[in-house]
Amino acid sequence: MNVKTILILGALSACGPLAIDFYLPGFPAMALSFATDEKHIQTTLAAYFLGLSIGQLIYGPVADRFGRRVPLLVGVSLFTLASLACAFAPTLEWLIVARFVQALGGCAGMVLARAIVSDKCDAVGSAKVFSQLMLVMGLAPILAPMLGGVLVNSWGWQWIFILLTLFSAGCTLAVALGLPESMPADRPRRPLSGAPKLYGGLLLDPVFMGHALTGGIAMAGMFAYIAGSPFVFIKLYGVPAEHYGWLFGSNAAGFILTAQVNARLLSRRGPAWLLSRTVWVYMAAGIVLLALSAMQPAQLWPLLVPLFVCLASLGAIIPNASACAMNGQGSRAGSASALLGCLQFSLAAGAASLVGVLHDGTAMPMASVIAGCGILAVCAAVLTRRCQQRRDLQVVA
Repeated sequence: MNVKTILILGALSACGPLAIDFYLPGFPAMALSFATDEKHIQTTLAAYFLGLSIGQLIYGPVADRFGRRVPLLVGVSLFTLASLACAFAPTLEWLIVARFVQALGGCAGMVLARAIVSDKCDAVGSAKVFSQLMLVMGLAPILAPMLGGVLVNSWGWQWIFILLTLFSAGCTLAVALGLPESMPADRPRRPLSGAPKLYGGLLLDPVFMGHALTGGIAMAGMFAYIAGSPFVFIKLYGVPAEHYGWLFGSNAAGFILTAQVNARLLSRRGPAWLLSRTVWVYMAAGIVLLALSAMQPAQLWPLLVPLFVCLASLGAIIPNASACAMNGQGSRAGSASALLGCLQFSLAAGAASLVGVLHDGTAMPMASVIAGCGILAVCAAVLTRRCQQRRDLQVVA
């Protein structure tokens, strides 16, 4: 896969997540603008997550029926129009609806980028491309909040959505001019009426579900960190708010670095082998984090080391799990990508909510959820490996 295609897919994959990280600094200004509080502004985030979950399940069967290019153009165009509607929202209710529609459009890039990679690459090639895409996914949470804060302070929160409009319009143009249809012309086109049966088959596929859950549960630990770290860093250990971005960015840098190392290691070891090892690293670091949190250290740095290892290991776990889940999906690659994404965001939202439910004024809720995700991810990986081995033996026989 050439560099131009990877860059386009990276930008498309970033649309959905970027619309989350980018507008977080605008919460206080938006609350003031709509004469409400930040708790009500957070409903726009909930609407966005709902749109991401629903939208991905729609795009999967559509992509398997009509190909990748047309649904992608429709989705990114919808994201562009909805972003413009967000920028000029006259009421909070308008903004909530616009955010939901924006998510319906934004998730097209997430779903179809994975499907396009699966169309063009085998398991090892897919894992390499996914690792390269992690560079974009890792940079987004570093740069987006900083740029969003600058825009809010300089011109107002509306400019966050205006810039998203321009970015997605550029993505639409890039798809139209530089991204041809990737679905083979001779591949069977699945009818939309078969979508429920197709999703049912994927849910009953132990290898697909095992890899999807391994990656999804591990990603849920990352969202537990995103939900819990502001309290732990700023409130509990007194890190200045302006320094929080540097800590957040250093962990994202570890994620990016591991993803790039993973891409190189794939030349010698396959994604399944690397996945089966890195989940143990994630679990071990999570358990150490939990043990240290239970001791309630007076300083933050003892927690930062295992936390960094946890998040860095995700740079290998997520692309390898995605590649293994998508391997061999063929004519149902779009639906498989959709279900994979839906599972990831559903588990992530659940983990983030659980951190809030368990809140007790310590670092324990965040550490407990991360450690629990590590243990469950290892269990899923071990069981999946056994299912794969049994399947391979049946094929040989």
